[in-house]
Amino acid sequence: MASATPTAGDLAGPFRFLSWLARSQARRIALAALFGITWMAGLAVPPWVLSRAVDQGLVARDPNALVGWALILLAAAVLIALLSIARHRTMTKIRMDASFRCVDITVRHTSRLGASLARGVGAGEVVTVGIADVQVVAQALTVTGPGVGAVVAYLLVAVVLFATSPVLAAVVLAGVPLLALAVGPLLRRIERTGGEYRTHQGRLTTRLVDVLGGLRVLNGLGGKPFVAERYEQQSQDLIRHGYRVAGPTSWVGALSVGLPALFLAAVVWLSARMAATGEISIGEVVAVYGYVAMLVIPVASLIEGGGDLARARVAGQRIIDVLDLPILRLPNGASVDLPAAGGPLIDPRSGVIIRPGLLTALVAARPTEAGAVIERLGHLSTDPAAGVTWAGVPIAEVDRDALRSRLTVADNDAELFAGTVRDVVAGRLEPDDRRIQAALRAAVAEDIVDALPDGLDSMIAAGGTDLSGGQRQRIRLARALYPEPELLLAVEATSAVDANTEAAMIDRLRDFRSTATTVITTTSPLVLDRSDEVVVLVDGRVTSVGRHADLVRSDAAYRELVSRIQGDDDHRAGNE
Repeated sequence: MASATPTAGDLAGPFRFLSWLARSQARRIALAALFGITWMAGLAVPPWVLSRAVDQGLVARDPNALVGWALILLAAAVLIALLSIARHRTMTKIRMDASFRCVDITVRHTSRLGASLARGVGAGEVVTVGIADVQVVAQALTVTGPGVGAVVAYLLVAVVLFATSPVLAAVVLAGVPLLALAVGPLLRRIERTGGEYRTHQGRLTTRLVDVLGGLRVLNGLGGKPFVAERYEQQSQDLIRHGYRVAGPTSWVGALSVGLPALFLAAVVWLSARMAATGEISIGEVVAVYGYVAMLVIPVASLIEGGGDLARARVAGQRIIDVLDLPILRLPNGASVDLPAAGGPLIDPRSGVIIRPGLLTALVAARPTEAGAVIERLGHLSTDPAAGVTWAGVPIAEVDRDALRSRLTVADNDAELFAGTVRDVVAGRLEPDDRRIQAALRAAVAEDIVDALPDGLDSMIAAGGTDLSGGQRQRIRLARALYPEPELLLAVEATSAVDANTEAAMIDRLRDFRSTATTVITTTSPLVLDRSDEVVVLVDGRVTSVGRHADLVRSDAAYRELVSRIQGDDDHRAGNE
């Protein structure tokens, strides 16, 4: 499957997106339409052959003619079966291609979004898009095969019937508009209720992901019964919305079978009356029955295709919503190079200046303020006016891959994927056991590996659910240290460990990155005391900069902040 990316025009609406999926495999779509047309049109051949066998064989009492037409009927049946197999195989490939293509562009887009993904859409929504929505959209492409074939077969039967009786042809041609009038309101209701159902489904899936991720915490706090009750209530609410979708959907399914059957009965009754008056022959009555009976398949295909398109309109919009999440892009596609020697990293909005070669601590009464600065410094913010510069170069104009090769953001909530310790720490880089061991030691995580049965080959579960909070934090830090970036921005990298481990972590971090630049957001007095420079933020702006000891003596607000934090820590320790 050739990788391609839809344009902005292709994402203008669900049907434009479906059109892009169809164009992406145009040759296969054309082949499916050809098979659909020949198969559906071929279904009209047996009734015509059967009418010839009746008139020229049975009525005329000609055994040779009867045998000849019977052999032709057998050959037609075999050919129709082969066409059906080819049609089904082609449509399966079309659905699989569309499904994989949707997953591919969604995964590539979410990977480019990086940490900004979580701020734009919940994890449950992404899961539902990848599992449910792509399948619904792929199923809608079925209309390109049987759907096109159904239209052609319907018109072909009308033309053939016109040669037999213009009245019968007129009845057949009037049938589909009447069916559309009957089913159309139901399809609109499916679209409306399906959108509501899909919204609730995404929310419930997001809640499930959150519950599973925090199961250990819930066990410790005894909150599982409350969360389970809330989840059950939301599940029942989703079921009620599901019933609202199931109602019109079931009616469409019933009408796709029932209406063609009533249509068949009406046409057969009319043709029988015409045969009784001598307007058409007995063989033509048999042919009319066969033609109209055959029309049950294309009419049902058209109705089912309408239902698929109604559901795909909802699912397609959900996929588009994810693909429309903004990615940080270079202006006019241009990029500039960073100086090889680096330089100060400056955030003009907050006034933060990160000097090269130092361990700098960012501290704020509200940790979210320090986190916002890290997002801008790490080029994770989608705000084009952030204006952050590194060595005088706007980082928004630096090639993304080049920037990431020199700057790493270590988010405390960064995902841990399932795999061996070796693969988890190495990440996207080639594993080097010597460097992995060094990174683990710098993060004070070697004891974690030593306790595991297979060392670096030991498996870590998805999300690190088989590790404690402090262990996950140290493994994340080791992963951030492994590439040995020129500039490391770490968010609350020691918040989940005890004081002794925290002291060891910060001391080893200083030694490991003695010639590199490291920034860490923290409220820990222990980390602040060991930092080369402390930057104090109040209401998102720098109020003071200096060594911890100097700030304690000279800055009353900083001294009060540190004392309050220390008091909170002592209070928690006393409760433990």
